[in-house]
Amino acid sequence: MGRPVQYNSNVKMSEIPEGYSGEGFMATKFDKIIGLARSNSLWPLPFATSCCGIEFMATMGANYDLARFGSERMGFTPRQCDVLLVAGTIAKKMAPILRQVYLQMAEPRWVIAIGACASSGGIFDSYSVLQGIDQVIPVDVYVSGCPPRPEAILEGIMHVQKLAHNESLRRRNSEPYKALLESYGIQ
Repeated sequence: MGRPVQYNSNVKMSEIPEGYSGEGFMATKFDKIIGLARSNSLWPLPFATSCCGIEFMATMGANYDLARFGSERMGFTPRQCDVLLVAGTIAKKMAPILRQVYLQMAEPRWVIAIGACASSGGIFDSYSVLQGIDQVIPVDVYVSGCPPRPEAILEGIMHVQKLAHNESLRRRNSEPYKALLESYGIQ
């Protein structure tokens, strides 16, 4: 006799956007559908150094499984990714490269600073370590820890999903967003 199949009954389904529905059709706002698609198909680009990179590798493993959040495909080319995951110590010599990678990413793009070093320089208060990546690129989500647990990284991904789901299509063309990019010297 075969082993009985057990189904995972804790699966969370995405919420259907509010709108009008009938037999065979659904009408809703375009922003809602785009937000739903963006939030469930994030393509992360890992920029990992030091011990935070090892914790990020654990997040991709079978125990934590980042793929269940729609981020299964890790991209290693910036032109195909929309979430930059900066994990670990960033030296000042790496700052221009990090900025170049950010500029090559597709719009809309989000940035997660993983760990104390990426967020604030961590314990390395020295001349060679960048004291937070927000000095060179705008950051959307900060994940604390030294190094952070995989659960914290997953929570950061889920926060970016909420940002992507609720972001208006017009936000990237708004004056406050353009002012933010100009404050970083980005055109």
